[in-house]
Amino acid sequence: MIKHFNSILLITLALLTVPVIGLGQQAQFSQLESLVAAAQQAQAGNDYTKAANEYKQAVRIEPNMPELWANLGLMQQQAGEIPAAIQSFQQANHLNPALYVPNLFLGIDFARTGKAPQAIPFLTKAEKLNKTDPQAPLALGRAYFAAGKFSAAAHEFAQAATLDPKLGAAWYAQGVALLNQVETNARTMSIENKSSPFAGALYAESLEKQARFGEAATVYRSLLASQVQPPCVHSALGFSLLRHRDSAGAATEFAAERAAHPECSLALLGQARRAIDGGDNQQALNLLQQLWARDRGFFVSNAPMLLDGVSSDATAAVAAYLEQQGTAVPDDLRNALLAALNGSGQTPDSSRESGAPPAQEASAVSRKTAEQFYAAGEFTQCAQQLNSTVAAGSADRLKLLAACAYFAGDNQLASRAASTLEALQPHSPEALYWSIQANERLALESLTRFQQLESGSSRSHILLGDIFAKLERFDDAEAEYNKALDLTPNDPAAMFGLASAYMSNNNIDKALETASLAVKRSSQDPELNLVMADALIAKDRFAEAEPFLNKSLSVRPQLLGHVHSLLGKVYAEAGRTSDAINQLKMAESSDDDGSIHYLLARLYRQTGDIKDASAALEQVKAIKEQRRKLGVKLVEDPDLSSLESPPGGSSTQ
Repeated sequence: MIKHFNSILLITLALLTVPVIGLGQQAQFSQLESLVAAAQQAQAGNDYTKAANEYKQAVRIEPNMPELWANLGLMQQQAGEIPAAIQSFQQANHLNPALYVPNLFLGIDFARTGKAPQAIPFLTKAEKLNKTDPQAPLALGRAYFAAGKFSAAAHEFAQAATLDPKLGAAWYAQGVALLNQVETNARTMSIENKSSPFAGALYAESLEKQARFGEAATVYRSLLASQVQPPCVHSALGFSLLRHRDSAGAATEFAAERAAHPECSLALLGQARRAIDGGDNQQALNLLQQLWARDRGFFVSNAPMLLDGVSSDATAAVAAYLEQQGTAVPDDLRNALLAALNGSGQTPDSSRESGAPPAQEASAVSRKTAEQFYAAGEFTQCAQQLNSTVAAGSADRLKLLAACAYFAGDNQLASRAASTLEALQPHSPEALYWSIQANERLALESLTRFQQLESGSSRSHILLGDIFAKLERFDDAEAEYNKALDLTPNDPAAMFGLASAYMSNNNIDKALETASLAVKRSSQDPELNLVMADALIAKDRFAEAEPFLNKSLSVRPQLLGHVHSLLGKVYAEAGRTSDAINQLKMAESSDDDGSIHYLLARLYRQTGDIKDASAALEQVKAIKEQRRKLGVKLVEDPDLSSLESPPGGSSTQ
């Protein structure tokens, strides 16, 4: 960082080479010049404490020179004397508020010391003073992030990445800020619009990420009767059914979508996917050519959905078929599809221009409205025509723009449209829906850039694994953690992440194997012990899990309820009913599916406590009812009838 600001020191020396009124005698001037030279020499030798001491003497001789105070602050900063550095920068800023370095470092230091609101004005000014240095927007983004202003933070990180496209920290921070904005919007949606079909669609997508395709299909079906709903619900249901191995049901939904909503290109994509699964590659290509002709941006941005879950044999067959076609398939489509098949496809940004119509069609295009473009599935043209409405469009136009931009793969524009719509209609579920969808894509694009810049770094793979786990993309998380372990075998963070991802992906054997190795190296790590216990309990090895759970009692507060619930299960299996009840009562607040209260009801009945058993049972029903409001029916929901019979005999088991 200091090397970046050597120019400030040079400016100071230049000022000292000319007579300055107020410096006093020539001897005093010479002494000042010597002190600055000595400070620079100490800095060159990385002796920042000595350099700071030289500057302290210099500011005593000339206390009214802001550059000297700025240089003193820089040396104190490097020496780790942050409170002293803040004072020096404040003095420099007082003498000359237009200096870049004091504003920048005051902002950085206030943010570091937990004073983000105080940091923001200094960093905002620093960014205006120097529009070419990525450090100012990077620091400002971090301050906004600390203040919980994730959208503003993402904007600043994007600015830093624009100024320095190789700045991996900016890409990573932008991705994380966008994901936090997604989480904030999702939380708002769940509170303000939890009964909205848009909230239901997002919930169904979350279930799909957890491979709970049957439940996701149930949610999507519940949305079909809604008067206002997100686009392409039939197609979303169709893809859930495909992943649930119900190809016939998927075919019905895709056909229904094309009949009711011919603009929904996802239906064409779904039919192409069914053709690939069935080995009819020619039919698949015919459908994909229709999509390509409609909107290339849509094709590129949705190619991952087309290929998600396709067997390696089917993928190889499509690739081989494409290579045989020659000119029968347009070269650009063939190249895009081959790139998607081998996982190195274009980003939406790189292909968006290709969504524009040929020059000879320009006159016909100019006569179409945005609504007509949308109805034809020509989303890029729709978005381009509505682009000017981002700043001052009506709610209806902004909704259409958000949909068109998102389907065209222009996630920046979709996010801006959603943000403007939210400002116009603060409680709009559609604004939140499109913001969540677009920002999640933008986050993944940023994280992909980060991965490309730091592809050889174990740390980058662990960070990306953590992000994918947070997004419930557990296959991707596993891949990243394994890449990290290839580079740094036995890395504790990578092993913990991998074991957790295996557990979340229901791969119990792999989770147990990985956690066992990790615990041998970090035997006291509470979260690692928790994963180990989780895996053992999933294998019905309750007694073995207890020692690991006892070591897990110091986990983060948000995980403690889970530890108590697992201890309750272990004690219940061991016949320690009273201990089990005590543990489960401590876990009640973390019960999101009714299972904890269900077990409590069983245990209360075993002790003859009918009153508390009935109360626990009512809680189970309340939780189940709340989940049903979102259209969820879990296959593992317990049968409550056995708990409603009189106590005694085996009915309580």
